[in-house]
Amino acid sequence: MALHTRGMLYMLLATVFFALMSLLVKLLPGIPVLEIIFFRAVISLSLCMYGFRRAKISPWGNNKMLLTIRGFAGTFSLIQGYFLVQAIPLAAATTLTHLSPIFTALIGIWFVREKVTPLQLAFFGLSFLGVVMIQGFDYRIHAGHLLLGITTSLTMGIAYNCVRKLGSTEHPLVIIFYFPLVCLPFSAIWCGLFWVQPQGIEWLYLILLGLATQFGQYFMTRAYQVAEISRVAIINYTEIVFAILFGLLLFAENYNLLTYTGMVLVASGVIMNMIYRHKPDQLQPLKAEP
Repeated sequence: MALHTRGMLYMLLATVFFALMSLLVKLLPGIPVLEIIFFRAVISLSLCMYGFRRAKISPWGNNKMLLTIRGFAGTFSLIQGYFLVQAIPLAAATTLTHLSPIFTALIGIWFVREKVTPLQLAFFGLSFLGVVMIQGFDYRIHAGHLLLGITTSLTMGIAYNCVRKLGSTEHPLVIIFYFPLVCLPFSAIWCGLFWVQPQGIEWLYLILLGLATQFGQYFMTRAYQVAEISRVAIINYTEIVFAILFGLLLFAENYNLLTYTGMVLVASGVIMNMIYRHKPDQLQPLKAEP
């Protein structure tokens, strides 16, 4: 199997697990975001340590500085993303945080020497127009939510580029491990001060969330290790479809036509970017200075 095909398969699996993760966050409205992250970190840390023992590898990795940056970027994006999922309809939250391929590709110009052409920038602009439409035509979404979606996507872009940069030197479990290593102390302090006792099925949701996230992180890391960021990041947009279906079926979330149009524009911009990336003849790419 070609590396880019394998990368797309990995990203599709990651997207399914991340869609389930967002659904489970939405099903936990009474649990604070940092408490949810605490449970996720504990489960992720436990699974990573089990994996390290089986693989007989060190958890600390080689490029500790970049691994730590990846951990902090992932932590901040997760906190913001979970707040957004709990605050607004699921599909809108998912769409607003899916500007990350744009920031991933733009940051990748300098970070991992990805190539981005002016036409691709136009596609990215189309996606951003869709985000503005979502915010402007849905009374449940205000400018603060839009800003939160943008900053979530920006920190995701930083984290994804770190994963891409670390791909040649680090085991996937090591890259994943630095997320709970960074976020667990913050979330543990929060839980010690503001603990909310989960009730009944909420315990099951928290466990499933941790498992879904771990699998999603693993497959996402593998995708960015074996294929170009801008080629596989588009697969993330299938998560919007899952979010719309979950929102309609489980939360009775409806949208007006203009909001749906905005979602289509967001996805279309990145889909056209993917199609363009596969064409052999492209405009002169923008490259980072050596």
